[in-house]
Amino acid sequence: MDSNFRNTPIEKFENATFVTQNTILRSSFAWMSLAMVLTTVSALLFAFVPELTSLLIEQTEYGFKPSILAYVVMFAPILFVMAMGFGLNKMSVPVLISTFIAYSVVNGISFSFIFLVYSLGSIYKVFLSTAALFALMAIAGYTTKTDLTKLGSILMIGVIGIVIASLINFFMKSESMDYLISILGVIIFTGLTAYDVQKIKNLGDGVGDNTINRKFGIMGALTLYLDFINLFLFLLRLFGGRKD
Repeated sequence: MDSNFRNTPIEKFENATFVTQNTILRSSFAWMSLAMVLTTVSALLFAFVPELTSLLIEQTEYGFKPSILAYVVMFAPILFVMAMGFGLNKMSVPVLISTFIAYSVVNGISFSFIFLVYSLGSIYKVFLSTAALFALMAIAGYTTKTDLTKLGSILMIGVIGIVIASLINFFMKSESMDYLISILGVIIFTGLTAYDVQKIKNLGDGVGDNTINRKFGIMGALTLYLDFINLFLFLLRLFGGRKD
């Protein structure tokens, strides 16, 4: 998705119509909002409904352990994002929508584990803080006259760096490195929010096919959703209050 969507030079879109821009941008925020609702509902259900929680956590004679389903929902979101990114041109709009909805639900199930680690009040406060920061940067990205293309390229390199550093720290288990990664993650995804909003705003340039517009709207929603979720998770790691 990143290679197909974020890296499209804005200069390629010339002859824009303000109406088309707004259509794709509104579509992206609408689909993102739906995804956030589905993610939140599925996370709460699997966190607080015992019958559903038991599907993710199994009790053994040595204590509790994640079930096979838990491992599936942890890694499945990566496959969904890859499928949407690489299959954008081949997927029909209904298939793309179905994949996006399934992704948001599965992602929500995987997020149910944060309720086992962090207090509910802490999660609520971090979520509101994330929403405020996301809204601020979205407005900045929409209103700025500065071309953020170069900034976006630098931030994407930063994302790759975070992924590599996180893999290394998975084995090192360094708290100081984890703290540094979280700070960098907040900075990077804060910047990416502004960049992606500007990119979606400019995606309407030169695009006249309704099917393409709808696909761009969904992929824009996926991009914004990923920005919000990653920003939320990094802020939660920094400021979330863990359960005793």
